[in-house]
Amino acid sequence: MGNAGSLRDVHLNRRRIAGVGVLIGLGGLLGFTGMLLVSSAIVSAARQRVNQLEQPPGELAKRTWQQARAATTAGAKAWRNSPPATVSS
Repeated sequence: MGNAGSLRDVHLNRRRIAGVGVLIGLGGLLGFTGMLLVSSAIVSAARQRVNQLEQPPGELAKRTWQQARAATTAGAKAWRNSPPATVSS
């Protein structure tokens, strides 16, 4: 019962709590603004990098896919046409 009486004696400074809330809000706003600026810089750098490439990324991916398909087909043909393995003991 002694604890219940001490809870009534707690006084909160509402002005200080409101000030802390405003500071937290401003910090969040600054953090969000910084995140937007960094994201914008990264996107801009990526666009510049893509523009400097000799081949567009789509063509490069298409060529690489065709090479992988050709290699797979060649490997499958070689596996099918190979002579059976003999086991010596």
